[in-house]
Amino acid sequence: MSRSLGDYLAHSVGVDTHPEVMRFELAPADKFIIIASDGVWEFLSNEDVAKIVWPFYLKNSPELAGNAIVRAAAQKWRENDSVIDDITCVTIFLEVDNQTPKHEGAILKKAIINSCMDFEN
Repeated sequence: MSRSLGDYLAHSVGVDTHPEVMRFELAPADKFIIIASDGVWEFLSNEDVAKIVWPFYLKNSPELAGNAIVRAAAQKWRENDSVIDDITCVTIFLEVDNQTPKHEGAILKKAIINSCMDFEN
């Protein structure tokens, strides 16, 4: 499990201090990126999150999209468990421009970034 950057003490109980890193080349069909903690992905699939985000993408509201993801994840935790794990997400709306020269495997013209943490009960 990769949970903690630089937490060598937790390594003794199975936490990997090295992050899992992936690189993707963006295309015009890519509209947003969601980076979220395991508290989001425990009960929500990629498709669930995409369905939550899409209406907010159409309104250019990344903050509201992030809040909706957090609320949906918290609701799923309440339905499926007696505790709620940490729920954190970063919502990035993209405008991909193929005319911009490629830089490190990604082509971005504009990114609107919002970070959402916690939720209201």
